[in-house]
Amino acid sequence: MSNWTEETLHADFRIRLRASKVLYDSKTDHQRLVLIENDTFGRVLLLDDVVQTTERDEFIYHEMLSHVPVLAHGAVRRVLIIGGGDGGMLEEMLKHETIEAVDQVEIDESVIDFSKTYLSSICGDAFADPRTRVVIADGAAYVADCAARYDVIVIDSTDPIGPGAALFTETFYGNCKRCLNDGGVLVTQNGVPFLQAAELTQTLAALKDLFEDATCYLATIPTYVGGPMAFGWASDNPTLRHIDDAELARRYESSGVATEYYNPAVHVAAFALPGYIEAMIR
Repeated sequence: MSNWTEETLHADFRIRLRASKVLYDSKTDHQRLVLIENDTFGRVLLLDDVVQTTERDEFIYHEMLSHVPVLAHGAVRRVLIIGGGDGGMLEEMLKHETIEAVDQVEIDESVIDFSKTYLSSICGDAFADPRTRVVIADGAAYVADCAARYDVIVIDSTDPIGPGAALFTETFYGNCKRCLNDGGVLVTQNGVPFLQAAELTQTLAALKDLFEDATCYLATIPTYVGGPMAFGWASDNPTLRHIDDAELARRYESSGVATEYYNPAVHVAAFALPGYIEAMIR
């Protein structure tokens, strides 16, 4: 590998990150896993040449995909995370002391082992928390057969290529809905709409067929370039997306969770969509 590594996610657009050091480069049974050191972003994890997370900006992604559904719901006890082998989503969820159990389903056990060794700054001790149950399995197969029920399900997937492709189908989302408790929330990773419109439009089309309330919300993450990133939102309880500002602030304060990006005002504003994104999901 040269001093520069190039992300190959987009056909007509490339980003490059300088690798001051290559810390790891190996193929697992499912994908190529590379870890570089970058002077701006710290340790950067790439799967099949696509940036997954960085030490410097991971907090934005993980805070917005965890605290938005948890605080909107207000009474989350059980959470399912599909994907998220870096452990950042798990670590963020476990900051809520009221959450009693988090099941994490990851297809590639080597990613979890790798993260414990090389990305402890992101996952902390989350995998050792007694509330955590790790299941090494295909996420689509897990929800198809799952008897458990959850208040929040987070799809912390890669993009719809390789192992992640099965996590973007209507069948999969329908099985996720079956695994939700009444009034539960499903949130999904849906890429950068400006460059990955199909990823969002296809997901929202499926979610709107399945749920009473389906939309997306946004956050800007520096290494996911091309504009704000979209997170799908789906629930059969439409009131959760319109929670009173004062109540949201009360829940945030009482949670005791410290955040660097998320706050109640950002939570509310994240659902305000630019015209080009509104047009995509109409």
